[in-house]
Amino acid sequence: MNIINSGAFLRTSREFPYDAEKLNLQINKSWIDIANAVNQRINGTYLINGAAVTGEEWFFNENKKQQSLRKLYKFTTSGNIPHNIFSTISMVSPRSYGTYLSTNGNWYGVIYSSNTVAIANLVTFYVTPSVGTTSGNIVILAGAGAPAISTGLIDLEWISDP
Repeated sequence: MNIINSGAFLRTSREFPYDAEKLNLQINKSWIDIANAVNQRINGTYLINGAAVTGEEWFFNENKKQQSLRKLYKFTTSGNIPHNIFSTISMVSPRSYGTYLSTNGNWYGVIYSSNTVAIANLVTFYVTPSVGTTSGNIVILAGAGAPAISTGLIDLEWISDP
């Protein structure tokens, strides 16, 4: 197996030289080490009014790095929610998911599904692409017997083209 990446690691101690020139080199190297470690973490920013870079790196084609983005969408019923993503989506991330509050006061999960047909007792969603200037949709399906939706949230994550 050929391992491509190495995990972020920061040394817990470092000796700094007294010589100013050598100290400058060590400080610059430590700054690069810190920046690389911080930039390799997954970003915990979730926005409703805009997309956020997740910090994840995906490699599909010739080890070219692709980034993923996320945006939150509120909903109060099944149906279509325009996602307004007009950049080229390489793939919808398998990390997309949702949750909703039912009218009976319980919280339930919303499953990202490839099924365009409602599944009994479940609330699911799938995503259609944007075409030209027409937005694609997040399509929320409530299967027969699923608890009625009061309010919900979809976390849509997608992988952008390189």
